[in-house]
Amino acid sequence: MNIAYLILILAATIFGGMIPVIFKRISPGLPIYLLAFTGAFLFGVTIMHLLPEVYHELGHSAGIYIVIGFFLQVFLQQLSHGMEHGHTHLPAADGHHHHIAVTPLLVGLSIHAFMEGIPLGFHYEDKSALPSLMLGVMAHKIPESLTLITVMIHAGQSRARLWRILVIFSLVTPFSALLAGWLGDKSEAVTHSLIYIVALVIGAFLHISTTIFYESGTKHHELSGRKVLAIAIGLGMAFVTLIFE
Repeated sequence: MNIAYLILILAATIFGGMIPVIFKRISPGLPIYLLAFTGAFLFGVTIMHLLPEVYHELGHSAGIYIVIGFFLQVFLQQLSHGMEHGHTHLPAADGHHHHIAVTPLLVGLSIHAFMEGIPLGFHYEDKSALPSLMLGVMAHKIPESLTLITVMIHAGQSRARLWRILVIFSLVTPFSALLAGWLGDKSEAVTHSLIYIVALVIGAFLHISTTIFYESGTKHHELSGRKVLAIAIGLGMAFVTLIFE
């Protein structure tokens, strides 16, 4: 496990969460295009690096676990309200406020963050998989924590609690990566089991990234020119990760 990778993910998460705290007014387009870019990047990394790995290890049965992971994410977003892919449920233009159940939201998002970290503790045959995945997760963490703290601000959380939420949330993914790597080093059985969890996480990543393409806060969920450009840049950067091979 490369500790530097985990420090970068931690820093990216804190950075994303600090944006709505420091800047009271954020352009509505920033989260939309940032999500589109990071979603496309994560999608490309998943398809080009993680998918071949799990099919190599598990054969055709990998598809079963990927589908389960996809629908597991569908269940988790009932708790997190789809915050992973940009749903904020902030006050509408008419002043109507959506009720925000803070505890289940944090539980759902924390489970998702824990799942994100597990593949970072796996030992891949493809040496380019880990640094590519690290970049994908790091990029995704910025809009994810930005959205989380934005929602917490609108839920009326105090500044002290905002920082506690941000710090704890920032530690979840690095902790799960360290835990997965440590358990994998201690037991060959755990190492073998991790590939099944990686397949589940692939399903979750596919759900999140493809949902971002069509949603991520745009009116009527249209694909605007700028959003298409953000997606194209994200996919282009995912192709660039092939240089790690």
